[in-house]
Amino acid sequence: MKRILVTGSNGLLGQNLVKFLVKHRFEVIALSRGENKLKKYEGFNYIDVNLEEFEKIKELIENLKPNVIVHTAAMTNVDQCELEQKSCFTANVEVVENLVKCCQTNDIHLIHLSTDFIFDGIKGFYKEKDKPNPVNYYGLSKLKSEELILKSTIKYTILRTILVYGLTEELKSNIVFWVKNNLENGKDIHVVTDQYRMPTHVNDLVFACHEAIIREVCGVYHISSSELLSIFEVANLVADVFELDKKFIHPIQSCDLNLPAKRPEKTGFDLTLSIRELNFTPRTFLEGLQLFKNQLQN
Repeated sequence: MKRILVTGSNGLLGQNLVKFLVKHRFEVIALSRGENKLKKYEGFNYIDVNLEEFEKIKELIENLKPNVIVHTAAMTNVDQCELEQKSCFTANVEVVENLVKCCQTNDIHLIHLSTDFIFDGIKGFYKEKDKPNPVNYYGLSKLKSEELILKSTIKYTILRTILVYGLTEELKSNIVFWVKNNLENGKDIHVVTDQYRMPTHVNDLVFACHEAIIREVCGVYHISSSELLSIFEVANLVADVFELDKKFIHPIQSCDLNLPAKRPEKTGFDLTLSIRELNFTPRTFLEGLQLFKNQLQN
């Protein structure tokens, strides 16, 4: 039985991954800060720890001896990363550097979560080997963490993904919840028409993590839904599926938002490699939304 250490276990991916791995009879150690969000579940060990306490993490990993570390923890608020670059660098780069050293010393397979924001958004439908060119500090920090892994000699899998949404114990905010909650409460939302993404249901990302674990694949893989949509189209599909009033959705251009961090215009992934090597079957955003609605109702 493989022993899997999951960082960021209180996050959207972390919660869903821990539950999935326990169900599939892996030995799971969950690391996060603060109270365990999955305390009503059994079958795994939870440790409240700060990943930025590097010596403590080294000692912990040496004692626990996991076969695999799935690193889901990161500073992901794009504007906060732009405004607090030092904190972002520590969380997204130095933490990974420490994990790489631990994996090197202890012969551990590292599965690292990354992002479409390493690309500049000029061409869209990016392949794994396309040249990165981030337009904001969050994307730069995630690129730097990828480079640390790629330069190392450890066993690694990098999974890049886009706009993850899905269920958590305390209904953490994501693009779908944001649209749904505002429309249900009759609040106006201004949604960009000039940014294009392929939003990812968390179940698909969990599947990819599991395949990476059992197949022990090494390399970079793209995981997302199968079609490129504007954020405005995304919001309208959420309204359709949850039968909400679209009159509260107002189109806007990115330049009118005046956000601290620039966003890439058109990302999206070519999923050929993941389909071939990870047995990944991408679903449309509409299929993902319908699954999400069913999960919410159940």
